[in-house]
This record gives sequence, structure tokens and C-alpha cells, in this order.
Amino acid sequence: MPDDRPAILRLQHVSLPIPGTPDSVAQTRRFYGEILGLREKPHPPSLPGVIVWFDVGDQELHLFSDPSGVAANDQSRRHPCFQVEDVAAVRSRLDAAGVATRDDDGDIPGRPRFFAVDPFGNNLEFAQFEPDHW
Repeated sequence: MPDDRPAILRLQHVSLPIPGTPDSVAQTRRFYGEILGLREKPHPPSLPGVIVWFDVGDQELHLFSDPSGVAANDQSRRHPCFQVEDVAAVRSRLDAAGVATRDDDGDIPGRPRFFAVDPFGNNLEFAQFEPDHW
């Protein structure tokens, strides 16, 4: 029997909310651009509101103003995960920048990881994929 479901090729981008203030744009560029080292890219000027886009490998991270706020909390499990080459080095960089980091209760064999929270309360995971496991 033929499979008539459309093919989903990849996850192209993740969008995260930020407050729509001039200060939040500066905080976004400092955290994601300077601290994490992501390259900012232009976004279509036709999109309304405050929007900052970054390249993440061949994918994108979109940060957009949301009048309802971030609405994240310590209980939420929603988050993007960034695959990194050296999870310890990324954590050290975030710790040095004063960003709170934490371990997760669940261990994944072959995938050392940790979580951090961006300046707006969005949860972020950083994971290193060890080649023998994945």
C-alpha cells in the first residue's frame, strides 16, 4: 500500500518569544549573538513586530515579540535543543557570563547535556552527541 503522507524534510526553524522592547533586542543580540556566538541574519521587513533571526547550522532560530510574554516557568518542559561539539565548554562560557545552568533529572546515555534559561525565561538544552551512541 503506498504511503500518501507528505514528506517532512527537516525542522527548519524554532521560534521563541521575547518581550517587544528595545532592551529585549539588545539582550537577544548579546545572549544569542555574543555569548552563544550565533550569526544574526536579516529577516523579511514585511514581518510585523520585533524579530531577530539567527543561523544555527543549516537551520534558524527566530526570536519574536509576544505581547502575552514568554509565559515559561520552571515546570515547563518545552525547549529547543542545540547540538554542540563540547558541552562542557558551552556550559563554562554560559556560567562565566552569569547565565544560570542546571542538569536534568533524566540521563541520556551518550548524550551529555544541560539546560539554561535565556534572559526572557525560555528554556534551552545544550547536548553533545557522542559518536558511539548516536
